Amino acid sequence: MKLLYFAWVRENVGKSEETLALPDDIKTATDLINWLMKIDEGYREAFKDTSKIRAALDQTFVPLDHELKGATEVAFFPPVTGG
Repeated sequence: MKLLYFAWVRENVGKSEETLALPDDIKTATDLINWLMKIDEGYREAFKDTSKIRAALDQTFVPLDHELKGATEVAFFPPVTGG
C-alpha cells in the first residue's frame, strides 16, 4: 500500500511517501498507525497523539477507525484549516 506523509508527520517519519506490504491483520487506519509505531522512533513521534492525526484513503477524508479494505493509498497529516 502506498503511504503518504505531510507536514510534521513527514518531518518525523523522515520521508514523504513509501510503499509497504501490510500484514493481513491491519484492518483500519488506527491498526496501521499502531503497526507503524513499532518500526522506529520517527513513527512513534509522528503518531504519538492520534487526536492530531487525520487520514485520507484514496484522497477521501476518513476517520481513523475506517476500514482500509480496497484502498490503494493512505495519507496521514495534521488537521487542516482553511480560510
